[in-house]
Amino acid sequence: MLESTANYLWSVEDVLGQGATASVYKARSKKTGELVAVKVFNNVSYSRPYEVQMREFDMLRKLNHVNIVKLFAVEEMHHNAKQKVLVMEFCSGGSLLSLLEEPVNAFGLPESEFLIMLQCVVHGMNHLRENGVVHRDIKPGNIMRLVSDDGRSVYKLTDFGAARELEDDEKFLSIYGTEEYLHPDMYERAVLRKPQHKAYGVTVDLWSIGVTFYHAATGSLPFVPYGGPRSNKQIMYKITTEKLTGAIAGVQRVKDGPIEWSYQLPSCCQLSEGLKAQLVPVLANILEANQDKCWGFDQFFAETTGILHRVPVHVFSLQQATMLRIYIHFYNTAAIFFEEVQRQTKISPEFQQYLFQGHSLILEPSMKVVNFPPTTPGRPIFLLSRRPEKIVGLTYKEPDMPSMPAKFDVIADSSFSKAVLGIIHQYLRIGHSLQKCQELILQGFYCYFEMVLTECNNTLHKISIVNMKLVSCLQVEDKLSKLGQSSGDLPDLMDNRKKLKLMQEDLPVYCNSIRDFHTKLDHLHVQLAKRMEILAEDKSMQKMEVLLEKITQVHQQYRKDRAAGKLNYNDEQIHKFEKINLSNNIKKVKSLFRDVCSQKYHDVLALAGSWTSELHEIQIHLKDYSVYFIQIMDDLHVCEQCQNKVLDRALLRLQQMQAVTEPSDCPRDKDHMIRRMNQLKDEMQLVALELQHNNSIIESLGVMNKGPEV
Repeated sequence: MLESTANYLWSVEDVLGQGATASVYKARSKKTGELVAVKVFNNVSYSRPYEVQMREFDMLRKLNHVNIVKLFAVEEMHHNAKQKVLVMEFCSGGSLLSLLEEPVNAFGLPESEFLIMLQCVVHGMNHLRENGVVHRDIKPGNIMRLVSDDGRSVYKLTDFGAARELEDDEKFLSIYGTEEYLHPDMYERAVLRKPQHKAYGVTVDLWSIGVTFYHAATGSLPFVPYGGPRSNKQIMYKITTEKLTGAIAGVQRVKDGPIEWSYQLPSCCQLSEGLKAQLVPVLANILEANQDKCWGFDQFFAETTGILHRVPVHVFSLQQATMLRIYIHFYNTAAIFFEEVQRQTKISPEFQQYLFQGHSLILEPSMKVVNFPPTTPGRPIFLLSRRPEKIVGLTYKEPDMPSMPAKFDVIADSSFSKAVLGIIHQYLRIGHSLQKCQELILQGFYCYFEMVLTECNNTLHKISIVNMKLVSCLQVEDKLSKLGQSSGDLPDLMDNRKKLKLMQEDLPVYCNSIRDFHTKLDHLHVQLAKRMEILAEDKSMQKMEVLLEKITQVHQQYRKDRAAGKLNYNDEQIHKFEKINLSNNIKKVKSLFRDVCSQKYHDVLALAGSWTSELHEIQIHLKDYSVYFIQIMDDLHVCEQCQNKVLDRALLRLQQMQAVTEPSDCPRDKDHMIRRMNQLKDEMQLVALELQHNNSIIESLGVMNKGPEV
């Protein structure tokens, strides 16, 4: 059946949504064929006062924002001029509620999509407050989703039938809204029908926004009594009014049982810990039953805008094997970034060390975040700790599978298959995260191995230079010994030589130790290459994807069976056979997850713990070696000072000998003495050059004063 106005046409079967006073249909322009949404009011709507009937028209004419559904026209039905029709923007993606009802979003929206929704709702609500409008029926069903040409979502507030103009300091008495999203004060009067004389302010919208955000983040309502909100209204009211300060959710799992309060978003939702830390304080302060304690819109906008203006820096804490998203303002410094990393990892800034794309990343405390290299989940900054860290890994819980209905029931089976499909999607998400974590562990440790190998090679280079210095000093000692025999310096020189020889004898021990480290690193490389090969050959996720498709097909068939209602004998038998297949496929998914995906992940975690211990031990030794080499350099410096003193005394003797030879009357003795002094002079010049060379070596070894940091 077709309906129309002067300019638009639609089928009554193309229903987009239905409410108490109106239905919304997908329609087309008679002139251009453009898709629009038409809101057709029913007879119930006309029983309301005229000003209430006109309120939505007036509101939509007044509002103009990308995050508010646009009003194109107000027209009249062809067959009934009194029946008004709102012609509005058509949102191709349905509502936020329809998106959350898709099995893939059973545990909430992906983080990127949630942030888009958050931004759109905040901007739309800001436009309402700038125009002094309170919506009074915020819920996922009244947030529409437009899919733009680039595939990006744009969310828009709609359904302004309950909206009215209200300034921040004004109150209203009338009741509107949907009970699961109603402020407790309004719930008490509207749902429980208790007489009261409370007035309500604009903050009632904030409560509804809080419930909506929680629903979008987790796929579930925050306040759920046993049996559900609509089945147990008294407990629903009790949960919302007795909610403890800071709590953002309360669930009653057993009839007449206690309320389990939650102060954090659940680990099963798709938001990162970094975003959760930003969002939870907002939820805690707008899900506040006491209107006097609840945040106002100014603080709400300030805090949410602060979240939206932060940029994510993707970090992988290697020894802890955890993926992090550090939400931080682009103008903040690295020092603030270090503090946020510490908040999430407990690793103090002085122990933090960073790698990016296989190279050391130096982040000076004053460096701005905007100058950090761009990161993605697959290309993060790797965080290394200079102290041993306990493996943490991903925090995940295997989803709970509901019990399969024992009897044939098309309604129960359809609901069960939908729930199963959402859980299988969660299995896949966790599985992909475990695989991605393995990839990052292997990638990060490859870089870590290379870094430690470089430290070993640098230490070998230091040993070589120290040995050269020792040889050079010993050669100087030999030459000075000839000069020192007649001057009494020989004992000092012999003592120096003894020290130098002992130092030289120690060096091969350190060389052998470094070679042992090389052997260990080669062994670790072999282990890592083997794990990379195992990971590349792992097809468990592809197999789970195939099983997901099979379960999806069963769910689609069950939806058709539910719509058909009563099945004939053959269709009923097919339905039962599919139920057996569904059970088998669920078992296969569980087996793949537990026996392959999860097991391989824990195998890599165990290796990562072992690798961390071995690498840390190597670095401790390298640090000790560097300290020892610094001591050697100090000792060599002392030896050099002694050599300089011997040389100075020899030069003084030469000068004295030259003075003695001048008055000599014996030409033969004089010539011999002159030749001897010239020879000594040449030898001392050679020694001086050797000492100068030694000084150059010492200067070049200034880098040795910094050992490898552990």
